[in-house]
Amino acid sequence: MAEARKLDLKSDIKYLKGVGPKSAASLQKLGITTVGDFVTYYPRAYEDRSCVTSIGDLMPENEESIYTVIGVIVNIKEKLFGRNRSILMATISDGTGYLQVNWFNQRFLKKSLTIGKRILVYGKIGYAYGGRGMMAVTRLISFELLEPGEAVPQQGILPVYQATESINQRYIRRLMENLWQSGPQIGEIIPQKIREKYRLLPRQEALHSIHYPKNNEELARARESLAFEELYVIQCGLLLLKKDSQQEVDGIRHLMSGSLVKSVIKSLPFSLTDDQSNAWQDIEKDMERNVPMRRLLEGDVGSGKTVIALLALVKTVENGYQGAFMAPTEILARQHFAKFSEMLSGTKIRVGLLVGSLTAKNRRETLEKIAAHELDIVIGTHAVIQDDVHFDALGLAVTDEQHRFGISQRAALDKKGEHSPDVLVMTATPIPRTMTLTVYGDLDVSRIEHLPPGRQPIRTFVRESDRRQLIYEFVKKEIEAGRQAYVVCPLIEESESSDENSHHIPSAEEVYAELSQGIFRNIPVGLVHGRLKKDEKQQTMDDFYGNRLKLLVATTVIEVGVDVPNASIMVIENADRFGLAQLHQLRGRIGRGPYSSYCILVAGSKSPLSRERLEVLRDTSSGFEVAEADLRLRGAGQFFGTMQHGAGDLKIVNVMKDTDILLRARQAALETMADSKTLESIRPYLTEKYKDKFSQINDA
Repeated sequence: MAEARKLDLKSDIKYLKGVGPKSAASLQKLGITTVGDFVTYYPRAYEDRSCVTSIGDLMPENEESIYTVIGVIVNIKEKLFGRNRSILMATISDGTGYLQVNWFNQRFLKKSLTIGKRILVYGKIGYAYGGRGMMAVTRLISFELLEPGEAVPQQGILPVYQATESINQRYIRRLMENLWQSGPQIGEIIPQKIREKYRLLPRQEALHSIHYPKNNEELARARESLAFEELYVIQCGLLLLKKDSQQEVDGIRHLMSGSLVKSVIKSLPFSLTDDQSNAWQDIEKDMERNVPMRRLLEGDVGSGKTVIALLALVKTVENGYQGAFMAPTEILARQHFAKFSEMLSGTKIRVGLLVGSLTAKNRRETLEKIAAHELDIVIGTHAVIQDDVHFDALGLAVTDEQHRFGISQRAALDKKGEHSPDVLVMTATPIPRTMTLTVYGDLDVSRIEHLPPGRQPIRTFVRESDRRQLIYEFVKKEIEAGRQAYVVCPLIEESESSDENSHHIPSAEEVYAELSQGIFRNIPVGLVHGRLKKDEKQQTMDDFYGNRLKLLVATTVIEVGVDVPNASIMVIENADRFGLAQLHQLRGRIGRGPYSSYCILVAGSKSPLSRERLEVLRDTSSGFEVAEADLRLRGAGQFFGTMQHGAGDLKIVNVMKDTDILLRARQAALETMADSKTLESIRPYLTEKYKDKFSQINDA
């Protein structure tokens, strides 16, 4: 008989006992392709099943009213309502009483929820709505169907995993047991010296305890060790990237700013603010060093980051090099091209545009000009980093809205020149200071915290949906006074409405139909969303930019990359469906001209938490304060949802609560960089883990 395969963390998940081809495909959809992925598929919650309570002994609606109950299904019925919405209602009994259990929009359970089946339910107990005193599970946390004669499942602290229709809790738990019974080979990542100093559990022990904690104290210790490991690895990777790119790569040493830079500064129609001047001084110093600049410029929407980027590009041109400016959308790239061309019209600087929609002939001619150094500044989208783009002498690469680009894309820009070019990254997504270490640990940071004088403040209002008629009458008056307006709707998926009381949320198409045929029927109205064809979307945006459309109904496609100074009013429908940082980004699309601007947040929910979130935006104009509030109210998952780097690596870290662990991990990473022996012990792991994201590490 063949010896069982010894599993290590790199082993394909298909070799784990209990995984067949079909389930391997389902696990892959959860991001699980290896044993390592599976062992770090951490529980999303835990259930304390220390005891099973009889239905007759349940005490509904008290502070600790989460119970484990086992009963038999004695009645089941289905109720259909609305569009593709349903509720399955089961009554279970254990001989001491009856309990109602509901499943919303889970019709696939009909086959398995049959009368006579034993079921274990775990959840919060209250009184059934309209049930005349009958008890119900008011928040179902989990459930398991038991086979006839099957013993009560494992007691104690039980892990709860993110499950799907095809990969359920029971199956994940069974696979996890199979994995640990197979005795997987789990090596250490953190060097022993660091592990001992920071009192971390051995990795194998921490991983086992996170899935099978004996008590809450053991769970907390395991979680802390694994969170430290995640943050330590990211910090080491980022610091190593910074070390390698600055110490082992030849940079470009720019000379001090000369007459060309000074003449451009003099021609600006405004003076630089203190924040802008400080940021520009940081960038000048970086560019004049012989190590490559790696700087992040953070600044709120409208704070004047683009002007600083322009000066940096002029500086590299003055030194005989070329500059590249990469924007996240073609619309924004075209707007920057128009703006830069206008601002540099009094100079001999040649500005070119490289975007995906260029004709084959125009693209070929542009590439030839870039290679022959007949263009000094090239503005484009990700087209700038494609393999067929060859710069004669790239001195500076600027990326706008960094969270739309991954670190590997930034690395691709690096390789466009003979020497490693200076890199300036700009973001209008303010990040709390400690979190900057996690997302941008390889970059030095400059901040523009104050808006330039003369920038019109945006007055923000929170209104209930029953005021919509009055809101749109106000919008109409603004349009008749010569202004333009946005109406933003959330992207809707059917699965978002998960309970019978949730109201219908109109889509962008429905709002467009309602407004264009109703109150705005004599006004040019446009519609733009992500499902439109690229050309159609571009045409609509161009028409709005050119003031041919007065009202634009849109989804979040306008969050980045639209600059229409004449637009002074924005209505955000069902504003509670958006994150605060996202709402702030959207709000930044207005207030760009000399007109009074208004942002009206239409609340779709009456919950106090939703109201509190929207009132933060109403009372706060600083993006940095909004970001802190967003992090506090929503947690890190949503915050990092927009980040291409960080999200996939943070499986157990809670950015809100783990600041102390982050700072300790950062300190440990700095110690590692300073100790060549410790660094060499972790370098192979970092090289393997980050070969795609941190390509320079792989090259070192």
